[in-house]
Amino acid sequence: MSRLIVQKYGGSSLADAERIRHVAGRIARDRRAGSDLVVVVSAMGDTTDHLTELAAAITDEPDPREMDLLLATGEHMSGTLVTMALHAQGIEAVSLTGPQAGIRTDTAHGRARIANIDPARMRREIDRGRVVIVAGFQGSTGEGYDTAEITTLGRGGSDTTAVALAARLRADACEIYTDVEGIFTADPRVVQDAQLIPTIGYEEMLELAHQGATVMQTRAVELGWVNDVVIRVRSTFSDHPG
Repeated sequence: MSRLIVQKYGGSSLADAERIRHVAGRIARDRRAGSDLVVVVSAMGDTTDHLTELAAAITDEPDPREMDLLLATGEHMSGTLVTMALHAQGIEAVSLTGPQAGIRTDTAHGRARIANIDPARMRREIDRGRVVIVAGFQGSTGEGYDTAEITTLGRGGSDTTAVALAARLRADACEIYTDVEGIFTADPRVVQDAQLIPTIGYEEMLELAHQGATVMQTRAVELGWVNDVVIRVRSTFSDHPG
């Protein structure tokens, strides 16, 4: 039986076409090595900030429902582009929105919490031999087209999406890909002598997240702890184990 890995790629990993092709190459390599893959993507680069600024230029008080619909498009764009890049490399793949992936949330627009995940669609796609690309940061309040509303999970919500999917799918691991090589004692982009921490417990990681470490979202760490998900933080741009 193939190993199932959930991977998540952040916005800095998907900032332009060249980086998207690079990410697709990493995914293709892991797929060819025999792993089943569900890949969660964030919006490209600063897309979410740009969309937020556009809304602010239109109105001082954007409707929360419309904001969620707007912001969710950033991850849709990333998902389709990564999928196209995989197709170009001869890899079977399909992109799904959060709702298509079965992610159901409460009704709190802009800061929704995942209530349930129906994995049936994802499992069908995996069984067909496809890499499943899921738009992170989002879900919906129900299943009916006439009542369901798109929701977003708040800043860093793609981390939460990835860990929640790993827990629901009983994945062998959840890999968080970013622009640093793992968890450090300080931000290595700022502190020159910051040290890599090879292994860290959930409690210690949660404390770091509470203190402002941006490499993992607090809610994602909590989900990993409760569900005993093996989480690896790795660099998109090297083969360092993280």
